[in-house]
Amino acid sequence: MAERKPYPSDLSDEQWALLEPIITAWKARHRSVSGHQGRYVMREIINAILYQERTGCQWRYLPHDLPAHTAVEYYFYRRRDDGTDQTVHDLLRCQVRERAGRREDPSAVSMDTQTVHAAATVPADTTGLDPGKRSRGRKRGLATDVLRLVIAVAVTAANVHDNAIGTRLLDRVVLDNPSVRTAWVDAGFKNAVADHGAALGITVRVVHRDPATPGFTPLPKRWIAEKVNGTLMWHRRLVRDYERSVASSEWRVYWAMTANMTRRLTGTRTPTWRTPTASTGSAA
Repeated sequence: MAERKPYPSDLSDEQWALLEPIITAWKARHRSVSGHQGRYVMREIINAILYQERTGCQWRYLPHDLPAHTAVEYYFYRRRDDGTDQTVHDLLRCQVRERAGRREDPSAVSMDTQTVHAAATVPADTTGLDPGKRSRGRKRGLATDVLRLVIAVAVTAANVHDNAIGTRLLDRVVLDNPSVRTAWVDAGFKNAVADHGAALGITVRVVHRDPATPGFTPLPKRWIAEKVNGTLMWHRRLVRDYERSVASSEWRVYWAMTANMTRRLTGTRTPTWRTPTASTGSAA
């Protein structure tokens, strides 16, 4: 089969080198029933997932020069369920933190929520109406460190109060990152979150907006999680929630951040529609 033309979302050789040891080791432990390694190259499976993350297309709309969508779905769900993809994500995060001169484990997080519309195919019992934003869909909660790296994700129906999401995020933060001692939040998180944090050994600090300052103003510490939410919007699969399961919605965030961290570690970037190409020429 002839080598295909690369897509902008494809892993570079340097990026694949970061993922290859874990992915190939996983594949070696999961041979087919007949004992062979399978017909699909693992790098191409990941390229297909990243293509979908970036473009937002449906499984069946994956290009024909990528692996069959049934195979891509299989590996996406299999590694989601056994935690392999989160392991990849967490190891990359440790590398990014070390390169920035910080310890592997964070000591503080910034937490925020974001409501996104849900597609018609999303089960109704996992969606709701956010009364504050008057928007129906799901609510995505993030806990991020000071380097804008994701520490924990919690996706719920949009009518779930920020308190419930905040306590769930804190539980997940402590489970994998017991070093965290401080969490910065906005006023949407009430005393219940602070009390829950105190029970876990985390001081929850509410960063209030100055009522005398008009318009949008980035607030210290709190803006970190808000900026991560903005960064995730580059991945069209996250602009609207298409996932039937909440677990898949959360894993889409981890995949977006995995792509982000491989770029940070290799000093590369994924071209956007604003990036000049040879056919359009350079920007004026």
